[in-house]
Amino acid sequence: MVLVNRSSKIVLTGGNGFLGSHLLKHEAFQAALVIGRTKPRNHRHFQAASFDAANNLAKIFKDTGVVVHVAARAHIMNDTAKRPLDEYRHVNTAGTLNLAKQAAVAGVKRFIFISTIKVLGEETNQGHFFTSEDSFNPQDPYSISKAEAEMGLKLISDAYGMELVIIRPPLVYGQGVKGNFASLLKLTRLSVPLPFGSIQNKRSLVSVENLVDLIVVCINHPNAGNKTFLVSDDHDLSTPELCRLLAKAGEYKSRIFPFPRALLWAILSVIGKKAVYERLSGSMEINIELTKSQLNWKPPHRVKDSLINCWLP
Repeated sequence: MVLVNRSSKIVLTGGNGFLGSHLLKHEAFQAALVIGRTKPRNHRHFQAASFDAANNLAKIFKDTGVVVHVAARAHIMNDTAKRPLDEYRHVNTAGTLNLAKQAAVAGVKRFIFISTIKVLGEETNQGHFFTSEDSFNPQDPYSISKAEAEMGLKLISDAYGMELVIIRPPLVYGQGVKGNFASLLKLTRLSVPLPFGSIQNKRSLVSVENLVDLIVVCINHPNAGNKTFLVSDDHDLSTPELCRLLAKAGEYKSRIFPFPRALLWAILSVIGKKAVYERLSGSMEINIELTKSQLNWKPPHRVKDSLINCWLP
């Protein structure tokens, strides 16, 4: 099955974001039509569009084979919204479902939705892994809105016959990364001593290069339709391991020292950073064997090389 050919096109949302900007660097997206509020730099094909319910996107989706929906209200660490769940639902749930329904009505063949592994929960017991068959267990407004979007998308897919592909990544890193990973880069560059040496966890991550590769595979792969795929680098790391590899990739000295975990928890809790401790010390591992077998795919980029890319301007 060929969903994208000379007579059909790819429509991408979120072209200005971290993942979207990396997708636009790939040859498969050179002619893609980006829709949204702001035109990406260095990309010619753009049309301003809103994903609100009142908007009519039928003309945009004419002759479209695949929609890749990346745009989202991202996870915000210190959200100041009075009703954050409503804000997430407005963009990540209602906006997504409106976009998908109009795509289905217009005859789009496949809709690729970038969700999050957080729809399954925040952590796993060490040695246990999230799988595609696990039940929803979202813990915050961001993941709740994504889980609700997944459920609504499946109803639209069933009703209109549009193929749905859901991809659930963990933390995505790479050149231009923001958020907590960018903060870790800054601390590493400043050679700040980090008290993570006693943490013994395992976390799955995915480089933006590997995620882009999987998305491109899902555009036309005959086995991708109506499937949910988990993705990672297939190389899980502890927090100390990540810090050491990141320092080595940037040619900085690693300054990780052992520190009692209970004391670290107490200090971060007192200053209102308990959630930071949980992310630093908790495990969250993903089993991607189904993704690899269904798509005959494996992550093509090594963690070492992707960490080096994190230091590029």
